[in-house]
Amino acid sequence: MRTLSLVGIGSGNPDHLTLQAIRTLESADVILLPRKGAEKSELADLRRLITRDILKTSPKVVEFDYPVRDAGTPKYLDGVNTWHDALAGIWTDLITTHAPQGAHVALMVWGDPSLYDSTLRIADRLATRGLAMDVRVIPGITSLQMLTAAHAIPLNTLAGVVQITTGRNLRDQGWPQGAETVAVMLDGACAFRHLARTDLHIWWGAYLGMPQQILLSGTLADMTPKILTARAAARDRNGWIMDIYLMRRT
Repeated sequence: MRTLSLVGIGSGNPDHLTLQAIRTLESADVILLPRKGAEKSELADLRRLITRDILKTSPKVVEFDYPVRDAGTPKYLDGVNTWHDALAGIWTDLITTHAPQGAHVALMVWGDPSLYDSTLRIADRLATRGLAMDVRVIPGITSLQMLTAAHAIPLNTLAGVVQITTGRNLRDQGWPQGAETVAVMLDGACAFRHLARTDLHIWWGAYLGMPQQILLSGTLADMTPKILTARAAARDRNGWIMDIYLMRRT
């Protein structure tokens, strides 16, 4: 049986690679390297840097283009499932073409495969396509860890409740009941601006761990226009943005 290692590589800084991640990548026969278009070429460049400058071995590197998710699909989850099916098909073709039985295939995952990442769900679909894989996960530093470290704050208050959610859920459902601290990911629409509350503090970060890292914090009322302005300018400047924020009741 082939082995598929999903290797968390952190949020953009090669210094965040664990020894386990490096050793796993060095032991791979094939490394699948995704490309996400010219606008996000830095994401592929980091993966190329790891294979070129950090690994002491030379696994075969197979690059592939990510399919684009159809954002116009009426139901969000339907569009995501179709997108995942397309990716599973690409992985199946690449693995069967470049990795013989018994081979070790590795895929570098931004952050960690456990936190708002679909790599594990896509890997589950390989079996339905007749491709049996021994799937292993190598944990990586998450953007949430990077955010709290960059702002030098704890994730939780003493014995407090933390909820991790998405911008879509925050927009549709508002502040989660019973939560003192809310961490929000995947929020391209800046759902925090719709919260009509005066008791919230926000810690925001973009490009965490990368040279262009941006950090802002303060009361939600004060920071909302500043974050919107900084985010729009950074996206125009870089062509893409990855950001995350944490809010806490004061």
